[in-house]
Amino acid sequence: MIFLDAAATTPVRREVIEAMFPFLTNQFGNPSSHHELGELAATALAGAREQCAAALGAHAEELTFTSGGTEADNLALKGIALARRAADPTLNRVLISAIEHPAIVESADFLRRVHGFEVELIPVDGLGVVDAEVFAAMLAGPGVAVASIMYANNEVGTVQDIAALAALATTAGVPLHSDAVQAAGWLPLNVPELGVTALSISGHKIGAPKGVGLLYVKGGTLYEPLIHGGGQERGNRSGTENVAFAVALATALGMTEAGRSAAVERVTALREDFIRGILADIPTAQLTGHRSRRLPSVASFCFPGTSGESVLLELERRGIVCSSGSACAAGSDEPSAVLSAMGIERSVAQTALRFSFGNEVTEQALDTAATELTAAVERMLRLGRK
Repeated sequence: MIFLDAAATTPVRREVIEAMFPFLTNQFGNPSSHHELGELAATALAGAREQCAAALGAHAEELTFTSGGTEADNLALKGIALARRAADPTLNRVLISAIEHPAIVESADFLRRVHGFEVELIPVDGLGVVDAEVFAAMLAGPGVAVASIMYANNEVGTVQDIAALAALATTAGVPLHSDAVQAAGWLPLNVPELGVTALSISGHKIGAPKGVGLLYVKGGTLYEPLIHGGGQERGNRSGTENVAFAVALATALGMTEAGRSAAVERVTALREDFIRGILADIPTAQLTGHRSRRLPSVASFCFPGTSGESVLLELERRGIVCSSGSACAAGSDEPSAVLSAMGIERSVAQTALRFSFGNEVTEQALDTAATELTAAVERMLRLGRK
């Protein structure tokens, strides 16, 4: 099997397992307990937070460990919006880009349905790039509580100029959150340089287990907790902390940051060869997303005249595992909301496939995938003509 669905998840690194293992076994204490086991756990948790802070250029107290990217997104958008409106009832608008992950889309819809916020979509162009001029104009209007624009898109890989967009938000006095779940391991995450107020990452995209994530919120920013209880995570997320998974995330984040430059150079070159080969061998193929401002790890296409799901199943039969879009929207018959926002026709959007690479992907694997993809698309096109 050739696995080309790393945007959905990645295997846990051996070094990560080894780092977290003691805190699942002999050092299993609760970090809130006032005895030796508890103190060992508390020390490990603090160390993990410091490691993550170093990777992000943040202060440790600005970080909250969560159960994943989805919870981090929810906490950022809902928490900041609710806290800011509580302080100023006129702050009733929430701005999100038109290509956000469902974690942001559904959080915004919750704020609209349950709390009466006005939700507005920031448009993107046909390549998935946010229109900065329109965003600036939207920020200039009164009453914006919070804005959220993802750093890199999970379906087409388009990368936003987050630093420039954050500068616009700062000038307008609006906190900007960015979902960096797909960016982690591939793009710079230094939060002072990015200028964002909040940023989310997920462990299982970078070699940590599923079930752990991280939210950065700039010091001094008010935000309401979503989970109430014993006041862990400085009152921002109650519940006994998952020390083992926090250590896992810190280890994985440190490793990906240490190897990022080399991985980006190598995988970008492989991605470019893969894209060129597909566009040359399949004349009807359409690359989706920005041609150059894209994640090193993502190549996404539409294949008009086929069914994306049919090609997906044919590829799996041939030993190639990829996806037809976001794994978080699996099971939906509707065309991708991301592709629709980019202006791609429904019939074409339903032919989409995403190939996403881990940092250990090989040239041989991508050459094989390209050959099998060409054969699979040709077979589907022949069947469609019968």
